[in-house]
Amino acid sequence: MPTLDPNTPPPHGCFIANEYSAGKGTSWKLTNPKNSQPFHELTGASSEQVHEAVDAATHAFHTGEWSRCTGYSRGRYLTQLADLIEENGHALATFESLASGRPISMVLKSDVPRVAEVFRYYAGWADKIRGDSFPAEDGFYKIVEQKPLGVCAAITAWNASLHFLAWKVGPALALGNTVIIKPSEKSPLGTLAFGSLVQAAGLPAGVVNILSGDGTIGDLLARHGSVQKVSFTGSLKTGRKIQIAAAQSNLKRVTLELGGKSPAIVFEDADLPTALTWCVRGITVNSGQICAATSRLLVHESMATEFVQRLQREFDAIAQSLGQDPQEMTTTYGPLVDRAQYESVASYVGDEEQRRQLLGRPLEDGHYMPPIVIQSPSHDSPVYQEEVFGPVLCVESFATEDEALRKAHDTEYGLAASIYTQNLNRAVRIWQKIGAGSVYLNCAAVVGPQVPCGGFQSSGLGRELGEYALRHYAEPRTIWINIGR
Repeated sequence: MPTLDPNTPPPHGCFIANEYSAGKGTSWKLTNPKNSQPFHELTGASSEQVHEAVDAATHAFHTGEWSRCTGYSRGRYLTQLADLIEENGHALATFESLASGRPISMVLKSDVPRVAEVFRYYAGWADKIRGDSFPAEDGFYKIVEQKPLGVCAAITAWNASLHFLAWKVGPALALGNTVIIKPSEKSPLGTLAFGSLVQAAGLPAGVVNILSGDGTIGDLLARHGSVQKVSFTGSLKTGRKIQIAAAQSNLKRVTLELGGKSPAIVFEDADLPTALTWCVRGITVNSGQICAATSRLLVHESMATEFVQRLQREFDAIAQSLGQDPQEMTTTYGPLVDRAQYESVASYVGDEEQRRQLLGRPLEDGHYMPPIVIQSPSHDSPVYQEEVFGPVLCVESFATEDEALRKAHDTEYGLAASIYTQNLNRAVRIWQKIGAGSVYLNCAAVVGPQVPCGGFQSSGLGRELGEYALRHYAEPRTIWINIGR
């Protein structure tokens, strides 16, 4: 039987030591992106509640029941969380969609099963964390063990908050850490509801804590001397602040996923239907509000005109659906998260006249934006260089592989890149040279629990998912044993 009621959003902004409590910090109203109407009010955590959550997590890690759990037991807890996520999928999807505008069909059919899959993946790892040993040829027997870090802060973005929660909480708990989750104030409901699943799974108090609030709460966590690790998903600007705060406090470990300006390179031998499908999907999924959006399209000059024409027809068809309710299962393209995000994306499009031509007349209610093509923008323009985080696609042509690579690398980001070709030799040449953490051949923006996700350059530090993520939640410790030789 489901634990959550989709008609009853979490009433409180804090979940500390397995208990919900009213926040004592700043209050704000959540608005529905489809109509700009407020539908729920929350009060976030205060600085005192940040300390309270850290104390609860510290106690659970060092002296509580959790500190005595075996890897097998931790795996059982993670498996129970996965089961509960699936059982409560409809409520979680409702809460996610209400505030973010993410279509409920996407959350229910994609997010929920994949989030559960991530928890199950790390459940399998929990009793397989191994160390190492070396012979005493020099008179010392040497043992290497993996020591969990302790209290870990997970600061998540609003565009896919359940995904990011799983990516951070899964490996942290598998290794025996405790966590404090700080969701974005724009869409915190799904994360806050996760606290009820923690209760239902029977996790010991203090293992998982949740604090809602604005960026000041994230900053307090990043600076707290008893927090040993912070994992952040969000903007480059905020990520830099997090890293500085971590360095200025206790040099806590940091993982950053800071977005991208990912290229899609379409060669003349590409399968056109495949390339078209994935290029459209790469910039319109979640209305372009994904970190790995392929927001720069490079098309071989021999086919650029035809390809862009076909692309524009697909965009025009999507534009006809603007205004559909993201809470309806038939909706696949929703609004941007709020008015501030709409205005931010619109500011990249051009002057007022250009915006009027490309965006059309804004809907009176809601934050809907059609997908937009920007032809051959200047490489030093903000729309080409910065992460827009909306359905805006920069398009230009190229003549040679070298030119395509040069243009693909002409930003400070390196999160992802897509290559469309049927020539395997060419694909290998390009992916070996391209500076991106994930390279997709004839597809785009796919993730899976077994393989790492993260970027080069300004796209971040460290990796999430896969065995690689586990390395960011433990430190190796070496023990030297003098055998008296």
